[in-house]
Amino acid sequence: MNPQLAVLLPFYNAATTLAETLDSILAQTFKDFVLIAVDDGSIDGSYDIVCEYMKRDSRIELLQVGHQGVVGAMNHALNHCNAPICARMDADDIMAPERLAMQFDYLQANPDIALVGSRVLLFPEEIIQDGFNEYIRWQNGCITPQQIADNIYVELPIANPSICFRRDVVLEVGGYLDGDFPEDYELLLRLHQNGHQMAKLPDVLLHWRDSDGRLTRTDQRYSRAAFDRIRAAYLASDPRLQQGRPLAYWGAGRVTRKRTAHLIGHGHAPHIWIDIDPEKIGKVYEGAEVVEPHWLDREDKPFVLSYVSNHGARELIINDLESMGYSCGDDYLIVG
Repeated sequence: MNPQLAVLLPFYNAATTLAETLDSILAQTFKDFVLIAVDDGSIDGSYDIVCEYMKRDSRIELLQVGHQGVVGAMNHALNHCNAPICARMDADDIMAPERLAMQFDYLQANPDIALVGSRVLLFPEEIIQDGFNEYIRWQNGCITPQQIADNIYVELPIANPSICFRRDVVLEVGGYLDGDFPEDYELLLRLHQNGHQMAKLPDVLLHWRDSDGRLTRTDQRYSRAAFDRIRAAYLASDPRLQQGRPLAYWGAGRVTRKRTAHLIGHGHAPHIWIDIDPEKIGKVYEGAEVVEPHWLDREDKPFVLSYVSNHGARELIINDLESMGYSCGDDYLIVG
């Protein structure tokens, strides 16, 4: 019989961390899985490390694909495996012993959920910067399907190596796509666009390693500009922006306007700009005037897109909008 779950582990030159990752996978309380390790052209001995582990555990399958990149390696693993449930894993992270059991049980009990992640803990603690800690604090707060859907245009709401998903659903929407964008965020946006629900377990089931060599720090596909482009592309086709309501963009600063330019370029011009800076009130950008927040306190509510990225300010804006009768998802969205 085929295993119930497949762990998909692409790796490239991960010799310094791979053994610790493999140990955490093989120590799972859930036993009915296959580990599909995909060597993406390593030259540092990573392949040999996996070969040694294969001698100890028959659940490991090792594939070699040449150096295709993470998208090619992941799609190769997806097409190779037969398990209905797949768990994503990176070669420098550590999963808690109960991770696979808890995520598998959750998907079995919730057939309407296509993908489930978990809360994560960053390590090593001594190198984690405040900005990354704040991002994880925000990400770990996105738990329910509604919270994830409401925050999908802010940032990646689920840590990629923590996800566990239904293989047929991901293949149905096209698998992982390659391009000048973060493939993990793009997949979640595509699942959301196709009406699939995602959730997160409130337990910390993954220790997520930070390092200077992470792709998110070294590859332009994970740059702020790349996130802005792919976010705008999906937001532009969101049904809520097709209903004819005028758009209010909250945030008229130069940096914010630069980020809104992607969505405006998709044909979603602002009806009004909202800002609290008295020096900006009354100015006109893209043919729309800058006004104070109280302008929004009206019966004919526009649809508000808040582009203010500062976390403290973001909460204040949400409070202001809610106090004026705006509902997240129905009347406004927070955009990263």
